[in-house]
Formats: sequence, structure tokens, C-alpha cells
Amino acid sequence: MATKKEGKILGLERETWRSFMGKYGVSLIMVIMIIAIAIARPVFLSASNLVNVITQISINGMLAFGMCLCITIGGIDLTVGAQLALVGVIMGQTITNGGMPMFAGILIGVAVATLFGFINGFFIAKFNMFPFVVTLSMQLVIRGAAQVISGGKAITFGQNVKNIYYGKVLGIPIPVIMLLVVFILMYIMFHWTKLGRYILAVGGNANAAVASGVSEVKIRIICHTISGFLAGVGAVIMAAKTGSGQSNLGVGYETDAVAAAVIGGTSFAGGIATMPGVLIGIFIVGFIYNGINMIGIDANWQSIIRGLVIIGTVMLDMAINGRNRK
Repeated sequence: MATKKEGKILGLERETWRSFMGKYGVSLIMVIMIIAIAIARPVFLSASNLVNVITQISINGMLAFGMCLCITIGGIDLTVGAQLALVGVIMGQTITNGGMPMFAGILIGVAVATLFGFINGFFIAKFNMFPFVVTLSMQLVIRGAAQVISGGKAITFGQNVKNIYYGKVLGIPIPVIMLLVVFILMYIMFHWTKLGRYILAVGGNANAAVASGVSEVKIRIICHTISGFLAGVGAVIMAAKTGSGQSNLGVGYETDAVAAAVIGGTSFAGGIATMPGVLIGIFIVGFIYNGINMIGIDANWQSIIRGLVIIGTVMLDMAINGRNRK
């Protein structure tokens, strides 16, 4: 009898709790958090504030979807924050200083971000290098390139670029539409195609996946390339929001992307992730920041809270999925 009691929590079997938290834990956390913030600051649930939050999280959303892929295959991408800066200054040099059409400048910037994503994946997959080392090193390269291109100066944009962030279609902010479109495409790719199954297979057991005919090298390169592309899209939104390209933008954004992905159920152990979960994680991170500002907590505490949230969610992930680090 003692053994049975020890295996129960509030009268339910431990495995039942794991199953419940695995499916609904993140959603439950978000609901509790929204209720708590709304009680402290009722204006939090106002339509204008919610639209504002959703518009702001579109940047982190792009980064988080790409980060999810990299973490799912057992890696990470620390270059996404620096990509925000690089694409912005490239847009500034091509559109503002070079006189190129806006679409052409955006295309070049996103293409460069995608190329850097491919390079990350190539070094990691072809030379079996640690993702942390490769992406940390490339972060310095990308940030340095942004400083060289901009000369350390901000390059401002005209209203046409700013409209990407502040414009609306049928009353819906453009960044919100972009986030929704990317989510739908990522959901289809990850949950309905062979590529998605291969990504989960490589992350779950790379040796078994290779034995089944899956190209581990190709999958790792694809994941990092997609991450680079999405970082480029996020950079376009960031440039439109700030109205300028700056080499110091995006610092710490990789942390927010990791937080959103992990809170959304993406396991650092690899092979476990869902795109709806990541979307919820993106909202949770956005609501946390917005709630902190509304409650009036000092901005200097935000980094501490961010770190604690990530540690807590990793521990929750390990508890739910029964993963132990050796």
C-alpha cells in the first residue's frame, strides 16, 4: 500500500499526471499566469493591450519556430539575435543608402540570413562540431559583420519600411498575419510531412534514424537553414519596428527564443516538440514581459526572471518526460 501511495499525486497515478502535464501543462501555466496578471492589472486584458502584445511577440515568434527545430535535433542556434542586426543594416545599406527597391533590399537581407543558417548547419553536420560552439562563434562573426557594414551607425528607413510593422490589413497588424502564416506553414511541415518526422527521428535517436535511411547531415543543415531564414524574416519586422538598422539590435533575443521553445514543450534532450506548444510558449514569454512592465517590476529584474523561467521549464521537461542528464 505504501508503494502505491508514493506513486500517486493528489490521488492520481504519477504517470497520469505526467500525461496530463505533457498535454496541457503549458496551456495551464498560461491560463494561471493570465489570470494572475489580470487580477493585478485589469487593463492587461484590454483589446488594445492584447493586440499590442501579439504584434510585439511576432519577432520572437519567428526566432522561436526556427530555434525549436534546432533544439529538436539536439542542437541550438545562438546566431538568431545577431541576425536581427545584420539583416537590418543590410536593408539600410541597400534601401536607404543604395536606393534599391524595398522588396529587393529585404530579399537580400533575408537571403544573407538564410546563407548563414546554412553555414551553421554545414559545419555542424559535415564536421560533427558542437552546435553551441559553431553558433556562438558565428554569432560573433555576424555581429561583427553588422558593425562593419553599418560603420557602427544607425541607418534609418522611410515610412514604406515602417509600414511592415505599423500597417494593417483588414484591421489586423501585418506582423500578426506574418506570424500566423509562418505558424501554419511550420505546423504543416513539422506534423504532416516526412521532413517533420525525420527531424523528430534524428532528434530522438540519430543512429536509428540513419539506419532507417534518413540523412542526418541533410536534416541538420535543413533545420539550421530554416532557422536562419526565419531569423531573417524576424529581422525585417524588427527593422520596421525600430525604423532603423543598427548593429547592436537583437542582443539577448536568442535567450527569448530558447525560452519560448522550451516553455512550449521542446525538449533539450531532443526528439520532442510541437508547433502549437511553441506558439503557446511564445505567448507566455510575451505575456510575462508585458505583465512585468504593467505590474511595475524593475526592468533590471527581467533578465533574472528570464533565466529562472528557462531553468524551471527545463526541470519540468525532465520531470514530465523522465529524462535525466548523466
